[in-house]
Amino acid sequence: MSRRILVPVDNAPQSDSALEHAIEVYPDSTIVLLHVVDPSGWISSDDFGDILYDDSVEKAEKAAADELLSDMQETAVESGTTAETVRLIGRPAHTIIDYTADEDNDIDAIVMGSHGRTGLNRILLGSVAETVTRRSPVPVTVVH
Repeated sequence: MSRRILVPVDNAPQSDSALEHAIEVYPDSTIVLLHVVDPSGWISSDDFGDILYDDSVEKAEKAAADELLSDMQETAVESGTTAETVRLIGRPAHTIIDYTADEDNDIDAIVMGSHGRTGLNRILLGSVAETVTRRSPVPVTVVH
């Protein structure tokens, strides 16, 4: 039975490190590259409190996500690793956990990068890696 390793990715260098680590540690596994597009950037409000939706921002973010996933898949394939890509929409930590928990996805482990935020930034911005580590149904490796 082949192992499936989830590598959540974004545009940060830590994602590159996580992918490199996953390829090195799990060379015979299928790497599942997941990018979660957070829709909060598509929605804003005006001075009157009316909700505004900008579909051009949504399209641009989805296109950027697809390009990122394609580039990372190419990196994995060039190293001789099988790689799949998945783009989902939602809150990153919760979406990663939900994807992993879905038995149809058959994820055995997660390898992810951490931005290493500390102090007030961590409290205000939260930590996707910390939330995933605490709630994941599978083992998680965090790469800095």
